[in-house]
Amino acid sequence: MKRASTALAGALVAGGLCLPSAVYATEGALGRPVSGTSVSPNAGLVPNQPVWIANLQQLYLDGSVNGSREVPVGGRVTAGIDARLALTLATLMKVWDTGPGAWNFASSFTLPYIWTTAHSSATLSGPSGSVTSRGTSDRASNLYDLYFSPIIAGYHFSQTSHMALSFNVWAPTGHYDKNALSNPGLNTWTFVPQVAFTHLMPQYGLEFNAVAAFQFYTRNTATDYQNAPLFTLDLMGVKKFGKWGAGLVMGTVQQLGDDTGPTADRLNGFRGHDFAMGPIVTYDTKLGGKAPLSFSLRWVPTVTSTKRLDSTATVMATATLVF
Repeated sequence: MKRASTALAGALVAGGLCLPSAVYATEGALGRPVSGTSVSPNAGLVPNQPVWIANLQQLYLDGSVNGSREVPVGGRVTAGIDARLALTLATLMKVWDTGPGAWNFASSFTLPYIWTTAHSSATLSGPSGSVTSRGTSDRASNLYDLYFSPIIAGYHFSQTSHMALSFNVWAPTGHYDKNALSNPGLNTWTFVPQVAFTHLMPQYGLEFNAVAAFQFYTRNTATDYQNAPLFTLDLMGVKKFGKWGAGLVMGTVQQLGDDTGPTADRLNGFRGHDFAMGPIVTYDTKLGGKAPLSFSLRWVPTVTSTKRLDSTATVMATATLVF
């Protein structure tokens, strides 16, 4: 069975490239995942040849939680929050030479950089929620938490159906200050088991992808805040028109329990969920006529959100090179 080695972004997503969110943990109303950004074309297809894959991604998000709603950030509670972020992720993946067969394996490493600003309407304290300050703003720009996938296992059911299993880790390497409204890191280890699936219908120029994952956070020792596990599911359908493609992306984040800790207890667990949906455009070519090169651009605004950042300006651009 012959399978294309030009899996492009698919191998990266199969490796668990769940994009991080802003500088906030779940206690900041977002967490690491951004709905609709973890799925890409060929999401479940790991190439069957030993190649290197380089990927550059740029994510922009402008979101808010209504000022009348309380949000735990660091060791305090704020009345609403507005946040903007620009996140750049540079990923390098190695597909190992595992020979013929239905299984292929890979590993990847991601170096992220973040720029973010945040503004809260007021900072609250005490059971009565008395206002201690108004109009607090902050910004940060630095390396974000490192992300790596020690093992990515791709399985080929057929020439048109593929699956990838991966175990991925966020390391708390970014700077963190519990007194800051914006931080370049989350101060938590996050473990992300993930499964991705791809089904191709070449006779119709159609491609369907799905990425499902769980996220398990360690306790933030600086604030004694424990994020509850999250479940994420992103879906994508793309129609190809020669080198171009167009389709629809949708995604959801569901919190599987209550957060715990001093500020979470005050807000009854601060359990949240959201749903996002929007279009995607893709373009495939070859660099120098040989190396496969792929681009994509998507807009996935929030459709509905509870206790998570609501964003109409969530845009992600990607470029992937196989060599």
